[in-house]
Amino acid sequence: MSEAAVAPARREAEQGVATAELRRTMVDRQLRPYDVTDVPLIEQFLAVPRELFLPESQSALAYSDLAVTVKGAGGRKRSLLPPLVLARLLQGAAPRPGEKALDIGGAGYSAAILSGLVGEVVALESDPELAARARAGLSALGAGNVRVETSPLEKGVPAAGPFDMIFVHGRVESGLDALFAQLTPNGRLLAIVTPEPGAGQQIVRFERQDGRAAGQLPLLSANAPVLEGFEKAPAFAF
Repeated sequence: MSEAAVAPARREAEQGVATAELRRTMVDRQLRPYDVTDVPLIEQFLAVPRELFLPESQSALAYSDLAVTVKGAGGRKRSLLPPLVLARLLQGAAPRPGEKALDIGGAGYSAAILSGLVGEVVALESDPELAARARAGLSALGAGNVRVETSPLEKGVPAAGPFDMIFVHGRVESGLDALFAQLTPNGRLLAIVTPEPGAGQQIVRFERQDGRAAGQLPLLSANAPVLEGFEKAPAFAF
């Protein structure tokens, strides 16, 4: 085989090694020092290339410790959570094999992480361009237990429920009732909220026991823009 034919394969292999090293650096410097200790979860962060779920122009930001804003059709924006925040959110949900998860607004990456931790994942996107990118990344990864649905985020996917876990990737001001109704009787929902007036934004785990609300557990301070569809209704002005 000629050198010209071998060169592209060599470059691809070298790029794969380089991004694997970037993922390990991300885990060692961003996740492990901040109480991300779940071994299967860490292995997923090491295995899943985040750049698969970003536009090529933003691939250099794949392992940054900051949120990454991506755009969909018509300029619609989605703010992907920093890896540490995402890891703490997923660890706080304690995913288990055989469970079904609904991943809302995660643009495919978090669904890819979950694919190795639970039995089935439904990833929901409202934007067709973001949904298409998520499908392409998941297909490249071979994540056959994930399917991507396209519909308004706040409505969830009731036809695919009930879900053991629901993840909302952004801040929520209102509109969780429809999602709570899609949980199993002992399911949990995680979102970024302001738990009480004057408090900062936090990732909160909402739990159900036997079909009834059983409490809220704050996990980590985290800031994020309000996810579309979960905005607080404007106050009526006289």
